[in-house]
Amino acid sequence: MAVSSQLLRGLPRAQVLASSLLPCQHQAQLGPITHRPASRWPSRTWQSHQPSRSYQTTSVLRSYILSPPQVNSILKANEYSFKVPEFDGKNVSAVMGFESNQLPANAPIEDRRSAATCLQTRGMLLGVFDGHAGCACAQALSERLFYYIAVSLLPHNTLCELEAAVENGRALSPILQWHKHPNDYFSREAQTLYFNSLRTYWQELIDLTSPGETPDTREALMNAFKRLDNDISLEAQVGDPNAFLHYWVLRVAFSGATACVAHIDGSDLFIANSGDARAVLGVQEEDGSFSAHTLSNDHSAQNEEEVARIRGEHPPSEKKTIIRQDRLLGLLMPLRAFGDVKFKWSIELQKGVIESGPDQLHENEHTKFIPPNYHTPPYLTAEPEITYHKLRPQDRFMVIASDGLWETLHRQEVVRIVGEYLTGVHQRQPIKVGGFKVTLGQMQGLLDERKARADSWGHSSVPLAHREGEPGSGCRCDGFYCDPGWRVRSHTLETLHLPLDDAAVSDSVGRF
Repeated sequence: MAVSSQLLRGLPRAQVLASSLLPCQHQAQLGPITHRPASRWPSRTWQSHQPSRSYQTTSVLRSYILSPPQVNSILKANEYSFKVPEFDGKNVSAVMGFESNQLPANAPIEDRRSAATCLQTRGMLLGVFDGHAGCACAQALSERLFYYIAVSLLPHNTLCELEAAVENGRALSPILQWHKHPNDYFSREAQTLYFNSLRTYWQELIDLTSPGETPDTREALMNAFKRLDNDISLEAQVGDPNAFLHYWVLRVAFSGATACVAHIDGSDLFIANSGDARAVLGVQEEDGSFSAHTLSNDHSAQNEEEVARIRGEHPPSEKKTIIRQDRLLGLLMPLRAFGDVKFKWSIELQKGVIESGPDQLHENEHTKFIPPNYHTPPYLTAEPEITYHKLRPQDRFMVIASDGLWETLHRQEVVRIVGEYLTGVHQRQPIKVGGFKVTLGQMQGLLDERKARADSWGHSSVPLAHREGEPGSGCRCDGFYCDPGWRVRSHTLETLHLPLDDAAVSDSVGRF
């Protein structure tokens, strides 16, 4: 699992948390690692190829417990933090910074994460790429998709300058500033191939655009996603004289990956999502608590509109076979993805590419397998669903995560955990008095009245406690918030750790 977080600053000041869970099959977050109920591919398909994960010397299964330092070393191995620099004490970006982490549940990890700043235009890009059937497609997306987006956002004149520099052998002005963990890497052998495909794309953009024309961000994201997926498919069909590259482009095309990308420019936030990853915004309410605002839709069988879209693109005779067991053709869980040409190419094209491909491809049973009820391809697309959100001062952070996180934790729980991490204030449900919720200021008034009454009775102070059978019994008070499950918890005003009024809450949270 990977968690990457982004602080949005300025107007509004917020933090973005991008999270990809690695690998896609089994993931957990902020707790014991759990076994996910379903992988992206049915267990029957891979059962014969999966080695046992347990070590057994007898008929009794033995388990091994890691020490806290060992657990921490695993959790921290891939974490990365980046703070967007300030100039002259002024914020030049809405993004304050981000943190990321990856926690693999098997090897090799199949998912990737990326973050970069656009240098020729404004804005910052963050993405989570959830791979399946191998890591090749997710790796390619982590290296290439942001370049396609950045080029799509360039005005006509800048595109012409790029082409002129290449034609005259001059150095190109950088397009992106990458923010990568030392363990993240680029496929050096494929860089020339990737560059040539990208150049062909910007040459076409030059022909399609006019001087002075300003690219539309929504259209740029859409075109970048679709064009890269098309290039991945074309590169696999054409092949390469270099045997290694030929095998690599085929691995990229036959594996797959979902993508959830955020483009943040000032207060403009665009989400481009293709697959079952999700982006959720953490919104700080007036009482200091955090609520979750979902920014994207999952492209899975649980999305009725998505299922209707796919069925509408194929003959009625396939209505019962397109989605089976909540999977595309009974095999693939995400209903949109890059690569996965087994769900896009015709049967004849698949067989032709495999037969002319390297020997390693012939030995791969997965590539030779044709999905059942495969009649009218393509069944899969990488076209993203794009949403827009105007950032507000109360929008504090964003979480981007693959489906494993959201299957493990509810979005509200994720936002609460992140909000408490950012503010340092651990909040629970507001306390109720007589069945009514009360604010911190109101509770302070009640405590002052109780203390005044106690002083009039000759006591120096009276702690607040709940007796069994009285209002508030059955709850655990911590400051002014209650966590049901404890019956008695007393405190006095002098020992409270939370601010005593709403203004103080906002002020203390605002410092983070």
